[in-house]
Amino acid sequence: MASVRVAVIGASGYTGGELLRILALHPHVEVTIATSREHAGKPLHYVHFNLRGFYKGLRFSQLDLDKITRSSDVVFTALPHGVSVNYVPKLLELGFKVVDLSADFRLKNPIDYKTWYGYEHPYPDLLEKAVYGLPELHRGELRGAHLIASPGCNATAAIIALAPQVKAGLIDVDRIIVDIKAGSSEGGSNPTMGSHHPEREGAMRPYEAEGHRHSAEVVQELSSIAGRHVTVSLIPHSVGAVRGVLASAHSWLSRDAGPEDVMRAYLDFYSGEPFIRIVRGAPPGYPDPKYVVGSNFADVGFALEARVRRITGFAAIDNLVKGAAGQAVQAFNIMMGFDEAEGLKMPPFKPV
Repeated sequence: MASVRVAVIGASGYTGGELLRILALHPHVEVTIATSREHAGKPLHYVHFNLRGFYKGLRFSQLDLDKITRSSDVVFTALPHGVSVNYVPKLLELGFKVVDLSADFRLKNPIDYKTWYGYEHPYPDLLEKAVYGLPELHRGELRGAHLIASPGCNATAAIIALAPQVKAGLIDVDRIIVDIKAGSSEGGSNPTMGSHHPEREGAMRPYEAEGHRHSAEVVQELSSIAGRHVTVSLIPHSVGAVRGVLASAHSWLSRDAGPEDVMRAYLDFYSGEPFIRIVRGAPPGYPDPKYVVGSNFADVGFALEARVRRITGFAAIDNLVKGAAGQAVQAFNIMMGFDEAEGLKMPPFKPV
């Protein structure tokens, strides 16, 4: 099978680096362009030291649409929120398939961009055309898609933890609270004082506790499953880890159910999913991001406290892989008709 020529726009950040790491060994991909305004002209390993020996001869370049048009078939955009929206429409007009890792096309309702991101979305027509790139929910739509909006890492973990419960009608969808623990790499390679790792190390603190923007994605996707509006409050917390997201999604039973009923809901929903692993009982007991680092796996589980009818779904992911670059490649594979695990068949690291 011929290689697909891929351009990575915004390749010098953590997410861009993970894309390059994963795509380096993808059997059907040739990365032809990796853009970086700051590092143009420098070899990729100048920034991504782990890629030394890979991509020999390829250097960061300025974003040049003419050059991309001549040498690429598919474009991954790993640009900041509010920046991708300036380039994705042009790329689509040029005939590219695009996998966008920003939040600029994730939400279907343009009003949500004013609410959560503070701007009027200039391309509401593209919001309808974009496919939310969570394969476990949208695999059929991803096949043949032209624009994939790759989900946020916190939203990915929250949705994966809750989707089986919502689908099975187990919980009160008017009362869902998601507690997120997130590693410092979620803040990106140009952190603020609050997200800089030395400031986070040893800390355990909430942020955006009065309403985190990833809530909008969770509400959108779970409401689609439920067939009615779902109310979700999502509160992230900074922890000392570099990588990883753990979602603890608390809700309350809407009908009588025992652990066997909940387990059946998870087994039914995730049957055959190549990157979902259900963790229950055997060590480590519950999902832990430590055991998915470096992989595209999502470990899921649950706890049922019958005394108060509380049910908690858990999901652990690597925020840079299943929460970003890995999930984007998984969706790309489906879009292109490849085995969706291509380039992603790697077990997690241990120890880390």
